[in-house]
Amino acid sequence: MERFDAIVIGAGPAGSATALRLAREGASVLLLDKARFPRDKPCGGGLTGRALKNLPCSVDSVVEHVVDRIELRLRYRSTIERGSGRPLVSMTQRRRLDLYLAEQAAAAGVDFRDGIRVDGIELDRDGASVAVNGSRVRGGLLIGADGANGVTARAVGLAGDHDYGVAYEGNVRYGAADEDRYRRRAVVELGEIPGGYGWVFPKGDHVNVGVGGWRREGPNLRRHLSRLCAQHGIDESSLESLRGHRLPLRRPSSSLARGRALLVGDAAGLVDPLSGDGMYEAFVSARLAAAASFDVLAERAPGLEPYGQALSLELSHHLSASWGVKLAIDRFPRAIFTLTRMPLVWSAVDRLLAGELSHPGAARGLVRGPLRLIELFARASGDPGRPYKLESAKG
Repeated sequence: MERFDAIVIGAGPAGSATALRLAREGASVLLLDKARFPRDKPCGGGLTGRALKNLPCSVDSVVEHVVDRIELRLRYRSTIERGSGRPLVSMTQRRRLDLYLAEQAAAAGVDFRDGIRVDGIELDRDGASVAVNGSRVRGGLLIGADGANGVTARAVGLAGDHDYGVAYEGNVRYGAADEDRYRRRAVVELGEIPGGYGWVFPKGDHVNVGVGGWRREGPNLRRHLSRLCAQHGIDESSLESLRGHRLPLRRPSSSLARGRALLVGDAAGLVDPLSGDGMYEAFVSARLAAAASFDVLAERAPGLEPYGQALSLELSHHLSASWGVKLAIDRFPRAIFTLTRMPLVWSAVDRLLAGELSHPGAARGLVRGPLRLIELFARASGDPGRPYKLESAKG
């Protein structure tokens, strides 16, 4: 039986980043994915500054476009446009990003095997046994990175208590979309889709257009996307690579580690409820998963449970704020939009995207005034972020 220090199931951003970090410190790692690479995934493909800061390597070679302006619109009418003196979001495609990260992991010594389906997982006190291609491999640690529909969470007793959002997106080549209109600009449409928004994100030779919202909006997403295209003068027949997907939204009650197994990225439900982005959370979870794994491999800890506590401490304040703003936009869209017009609020958003501000509550100075108003609207919407604050306090 082949043996490894760690087996990582799923070679998306979270899985490959975890494997890369482990291998760089001398661990033997097997990285498995059921798909053949390169393969694409539904995703807006944006990497914020805070996401880039948590990456274990530079990804400049797969960045296709850099956004330094955000255009917000309310109900396709009122418009706010704000710029920054630095990049706000680096745009890539998952087909390129995921292959690149898997290749970086392999270059660091990871045994990367794509096109491999996991047929069974058995977890015990000393690690895990994984059935692949009619044989079994053994890992001292098991990292589940196989996404919202993966097998690992159920197999090891970590099936999460998640809510879900839904999204529907496609690509439009320049020519069918006005390249000058979207160059260096990300457009976000608010107030039309319950629990979400519409977007137009520029890439190298096309724009990615999509809509997302509450799970119950699934049957309406095609209609929402049609309206988004009409409002932007895009012929709907020019859409390519149309696809829908679920966005796993972790609840505080979800366990993320058990014994010698843990979950990272989408498998752990780590999608920001406000933005629908999971890249930052994927790379944070990879960093913390690797740290917890080193402690177990070095016999400084008996299991991986401290990973869940560390992740809660790092993400809970931000998740709390995101849930609050998400529901406040649904209930008080014009009030939140008006507050967002304030330069002080934009400066806080800029710092959040850059990774200079860990969460809105960490802001100081005059910006605390308008941010407190947003907090009041969040509380009036049911204070959905409160359980995350309590989780962080407990940790």
